[in-house]
Amino acid sequence: MTTRCTWCGDDPLHVAYHDNEWGVPVHDDRRLFEFLILEGAQAGLRWITILRKRETYRLAMAGFDIAAVAAYGAQDISRLLADPGIVRNRLKVGAAIRNAQAVLAIQQEFGSFADYLWRYVDHKPLCSHRRSLAEVPARTTLSDTISKDLKNRGCSFVGSTIVYSLMQAVGMVNDHTVDCFRYREISALTGISRSR
Repeated sequence: MTTRCTWCGDDPLHVAYHDNEWGVPVHDDRRLFEFLILEGAQAGLRWITILRKRETYRLAMAGFDIAAVAAYGAQDISRLLADPGIVRNRLKVGAAIRNAQAVLAIQQEFGSFADYLWRYVDHKPLCSHRRSLAEVPARTTLSDTISKDLKNRGCSFVGSTIVYSLMQAVGMVNDHTVDCFRYREISALTGISRSR
C-alpha cells in the first residue's frame, strides 16, 4: 500500500497532483506564474476546487502567458467575470492582471521570475523532514519575507500563507511528510537534504 501525505485524500485529481507535481522544483516562468495565479485564486477555497478549474483557467488566462495577461483590459475582465469555469471574484481577477504586470517588471530586473523566487532559497530546495501534517506550518519567516516583497512590487493575493503554499507547490520546499513515498523521490530528485 502506497503511503501519501494525508492532505491529498483519495480524489483522483488530488492524488495525481500530489504524486506528479506537488514539490517538484519548477524553474519555468510560465508555470511559476500559473501557480502564483492558482494559489491566489484558492484563497478561502479548497485546493481541489482550483484543480477542477485549472484547465479552464489555462484557457481563460491565455495559457498563463504573462505578457498577454498583463495586457488584459476591461473587456477581458468582463469576460473572466462571466466565465463559470474560474473563480469569478473581481478582486482575484484584478489581482491576476496586476500580478502579471508585476512579474513582467520582476523579469526585467532579475532576468526571470524563477531567478527572483529561487534566490530566496539559494537556488536549492529546502527539505523540512515533517513527520505529520500537524508539523507543516501555514507560513514561515521566509514566506513572510517573500510576501512582503511581492506586495511592495504591486502584487496582491500574495499573503504569507499563499506564498508558502506556492513554495511547497513549486518545490522550493519539500514538505512531503517523511512517511510519504514522494518524500524520498523528491529528495533524491533534488539531491537536497537541508532544512530551514
